[in-house]
Amino acid sequence: MSQQTLLEKQICEAFIKFQRELVGRGPETTKAMICRDMVIVRSKGVLTKEEKHVSSTRKGRSLVKQLRMELRESYLEQIENMVADLTKCQVVSSHGDISIRTGEQIEVFILNTDLERKIKTN
Repeated sequence: MSQQTLLEKQICEAFIKFQRELVGRGPETTKAMICRDMVIVRSKGVLTKEEKHVSSTRKGRSLVKQLRMELRESYLEQIENMVADLTKCQVVSSHGDISIRTGEQIEVFILNTDLERKIKTN
């Protein structure tokens, strides 16, 4: 297993564990990808049963999305620190969104280093 694949696996495991602790269940699947100076984490099946139920209406989808984005703000520093610790790089910025329709969530972390190149040259 390559160093990049191993690191991507560690990031996935950390995100799954974090989600389980945060909302009581983890996503159905999570994939992490290192691309140049970015770490991209894509999770599927992140909505709880309650969120799925509430999101059956347009207003409900809006409320669930608003709640999830507010929740992200509350744990933002923790996940940025988690990515920084695992990658040994500084997180310059991060961006996240969730599709209530598909139950898919994406997180993108911009690093101060081209991590992909750094891994390949080590």
